[in-house]
Amino acid sequence: MEFNTNIFEQYDKKWALLTAGDKDKFNTMTISWGGLGTLWNKPVATVYVRTSRYTNEFMKDNDYFTVSFYPDECKKVLGVLGSKSGRDMDKIHESGLTPKEVENGITFAEAEVTLVCRKLICQRLEPENMIPEIAKQFYENEAEHDMYVGEVVFIEKNAQ
Repeated sequence: MEFNTNIFEQYDKKWALLTAGDKDKFNTMTISWGGLGTLWNKPVATVYVRTSRYTNEFMKDNDYFTVSFYPDECKKVLGVLGSKSGRDMDKIHESGLTPKEVENGITFAEAEVTLVCRKLICQRLEPENMIPEIAKQFYENEAEHDMYVGEVVFIEKNAQ
């Protein structure tokens, strides 16, 4: 597997979609926090999901998830998918993206690259374990995040 990118910009500047579930029932959300690296001798992707997010239910209930990256022209759609909840509307249909089944997950036909990840661990980020300014800035009035680390088991690149 090979994925050459500027890892410090991939999540933060380009954003990504985190998707969990199966073809019959799945949810996706835009993420801008994450990491790529190695843990336990495995290539991994790390993502963070607030406990209040609908996608977190899918992450907890499924052994696999996908992280997909998109061309710049999809940024507006990613903004909508990050601000609307699948609990309240059919945001997949509203987005205009085309769901696509991959082994052990769902991505979208418009994705440039999709990482298929097998969930290795879920760990709650607890504000009492953070430096005070981070805890205050991100968690004073907001739900905590669960951190998910997934082994990257497959990379799908879309020939565009």
